[in-house]
Amino acid sequence: MSNEKNVAAQEEAVDTLQNESPEADVEVVDAEDVTIDEASEVVDESEQKIAELQAKLDETENKMLRAQADFDNFRRRSRLDQEAAQKYRAQSLVTEIIPALDNFERALQIEADNDQTKSLLQGVNMVYNQLVQALQSEGVEAIKAVGEQFDPHLHQAVMQVEDENFDSNTVIEELQKGYTLKDRVIRPSMVKVNQ
Repeated sequence: MSNEKNVAAQEEAVDTLQNESPEADVEVVDAEDVTIDEASEVVDESEQKIAELQAKLDETENKMLRAQADFDNFRRRSRLDQEAAQKYRAQSLVTEIIPALDNFERALQIEADNDQTKSLLQGVNMVYNQLVQALQSEGVEAIKAVGEQFDPHLHQAVMQVEDENFDSNTVIEELQKGYTLKDRVIRPSMVKVNQ
């Protein structure tokens, strides 16, 4: 019976609190609000951490993409440098041989007056032709000059004259041959140009 009295007393106290003090409900709601606030703070902190991590991920992806692009550019530049080095590998040799070609051409301009000189010139001519063919197989070509329009990329004007037989700005005479290696000028032609 005493249990029944205790239960009845507790029920009466709860009824009294609910009827007399509406603030009791507010406090219970406030207690629930505090739990919701704490939960929303935890959610806000989680969202903030997610946003920070996403920003770091985006930054890392950006750095990775830039590094990949830099590496691709480096690889492309290296390949182009290797191709250019292969294409122009004979440039230093050609630069050294061109003066020897000039000397051969000067030697071949001598007029032979006896058989011994003629046979010597014939041997020099054969060596000269072999040298020219070897250079041509590497892509070396003589620059055309006489009768052509003056091109400052291919010709070096050392003299200017007035000649009515030629058009203006036309190469009249070649004083020294010029050469190209594939598409690169090794030595420009020294020329005389009409005004």
